[in-house]
Amino acid sequence: MAGGGFCKLPGGSVVVALYLPGPPGGGASPGARVRVLVHAANRARALTRLRNLGLRAVYLRGNTEPPTPDEITAVLHHPDGLVWREAPDDDTESWHGIRTLLRRAPAA
Repeated sequence: MAGGGFCKLPGGSVVVALYLPGPPGGGASPGARVRVLVHAANRARALTRLRNLGLRAVYLRGNTEPPTPDEITAVLHHPDGLVWREAPDDDTESWHGIRTLLRRAPAA
């Protein structure tokens, strides 16, 4: 389902990077793919962190698109260790905390 990869850090922890469809009503544009970065003790815990946030069908198959050094720096400097952005190839867009992606639009 999702393209992505991981990078093991010298301290033993990992950074997992995944492309996921943006949730409906969330902070991303409708139908957009987002790049999500997770810092955790191991790959299983990184995926569990995403599943606990309601992103149930999250799997990492292979290591085709590991995080870049800039992405690793971004997730390590964020207090939650979970960041996303809609246009990964656009360097002008900043990384956002995961709460802004999962936020529901207010009912009209």
